[in-house]
Amino acid sequence: MATPNTQIPLSGLARKLVQDGLLSDAQAQQANNEALKAKVPFVSYVVEKKLLPAIELAQAASTEFGVPLLDIMTVDIDPDVAKLVAEKLIRKHHTLPIFKRGSRLFVAVSDPTNLQALDEIKFHVGMTTEPILVEEDKLGKAIDKAIEANDTSLSELAGGDTDLDDVEFVDEEAANGPAPTESDADDTPVVRFVNKVLLDAINKGASDIHFEPYEKNYRVRFRVDGILKEVAAPPIGMGPRLSARLKVMSRLDISERRVPQDGRIKLNLSKNRSIDFRVNTCPTLFGEKIVLRILDPNSAKLGIDALGFEPEQKEVFMTNLNKPYGMFLVTGPTGSGKTVTLYTGVNILNEPNINISTAEDPVEINMPGINQVNVNPKVGLNFADALRAFLRQDPDVILVGEIRDLETAEIGIKAAQTGHMVLSTLHTNDAPQTLTRLVNMGVPPFNIASAVNVIIAQRLARRLCTHCKQPVDIPKGALLEEGFTQEDVEKGIKVYGPVGCDQCSDGYKGRVGIYQVMPVSEQMGKIIMEGGNSMQLAEQAKKEGVKDLRESGLKKVRDGMTSLEEVNRVTKE
Repeated sequence: MATPNTQIPLSGLARKLVQDGLLSDAQAQQANNEALKAKVPFVSYVVEKKLLPAIELAQAASTEFGVPLLDIMTVDIDPDVAKLVAEKLIRKHHTLPIFKRGSRLFVAVSDPTNLQALDEIKFHVGMTTEPILVEEDKLGKAIDKAIEANDTSLSELAGGDTDLDDVEFVDEEAANGPAPTESDADDTPVVRFVNKVLLDAINKGASDIHFEPYEKNYRVRFRVDGILKEVAAPPIGMGPRLSARLKVMSRLDISERRVPQDGRIKLNLSKNRSIDFRVNTCPTLFGEKIVLRILDPNSAKLGIDALGFEPEQKEVFMTNLNKPYGMFLVTGPTGSGKTVTLYTGVNILNEPNINISTAEDPVEINMPGINQVNVNPKVGLNFADALRAFLRQDPDVILVGEIRDLETAEIGIKAAQTGHMVLSTLHTNDAPQTLTRLVNMGVPPFNIASAVNVIIAQRLARRLCTHCKQPVDIPKGALLEEGFTQEDVEKGIKVYGPVGCDQCSDGYKGRVGIYQVMPVSEQMGKIIMEGGNSMQLAEQAKKEGVKDLRESGLKKVRDGMTSLEEVNRVTKE
């Protein structure tokens, strides 16, 4: 180790300062030795000991090495750019990413001869690095400010009593043995980064988080209000460590990277709030893609009025939910809100005098007072087996996560015919198609006609922000083509569109349900028994005053709740 008396040849910036007469040879030699001894950069030592003003030091370095000089206090640093490099690396090399242009990352440095720092950052982010010279004292303040902003912004979003270091995941299976560990998974910067991403997703109202590795970059995306958006681009070398951390949290096999795995994370945000995540890993060409579905128990307690039913639809919903027996079906594509609708119904029925059992794959939201079963085909427990078990346990209400096969459909229908209320989901485009889908699965038409009470088809549309939405001018002919009536057009309906403000995301905030609520009438039963198709059923539903998804969507547009573009996105075929 160097001592004050050790003579080490001066190089780089120290030599330049001596040549320019800014420091004597003895001063430079001593500063160089003391900086090595204290393990601090030479520039930091010179400024700290006030051997030279920071501005003179920066000007000399800029002239000698041809690096542009910038007053960093006049620059608004993008937090997303600052987050591209790990805090550990920023502190180690006393550097700060300040902006990027295409594949070039501009890095603030106080010593342009520190090529090791630029090379290491280049390696971690996979981008070309360009140095920008900054005064030493100002750079230190900018680094502290940038790191503090990254740490506090997310913890504030999570709530005043939440600190990033206090966030912890709950090992619900600790009794089965210690959780898997790997040194990379315990890397503190990785732990903090994952905690930040999870907190940010929760507070932005995201439904899913995607961790995605590619050949030359890594990205993190949130699905907010049904739309995917990129929120972070950590260094590509961080990918394996992120995967390891997430797999440790969800008790998955870290060493297995060849096959998909499913797990679950329970995250304690504070004493009063915890969130569950459903985790799935999938091997891709360049690493494991990991998707987390956020399961917030509060979503099941929204209440029926928050779902977006029209008054007459709500009445049909409640009437059929409170029937003593029959089948209550909800249909729609993945991510259309079927689970929340069913849980809302189950929550309404959840009384001490009613026995409710659910079979789900997997259980998404834990609800006290309800007997919930995780379907597990690997051990021989499928929906049909769970249903058979329920029927021997004196049930009043049964919820089946999804009707996927004939066996499950037949047992569910028999249960509905023998004094039980059965709630379930199917993947079909609209309500009339659900009935023909059951016939195609092999369920006898007379069983469908006698067992199914109501079918609800649904979609989720983004809700216009009330702070910034503005009327849009659409020609009358175009409105008629979109499905509005002549009466609507003559009245001069107002159609609103998105604008965007600091209160929302691209002009939208939250989502609203669009529904087709179709009770199965006697006439529909006859059509099914006679082998009718979905088009005949749709015509009959229209005669009976049932609004299809398109009509319900246009009603939301008339009410100013969503935009015509959004309704077209979720309902137009």
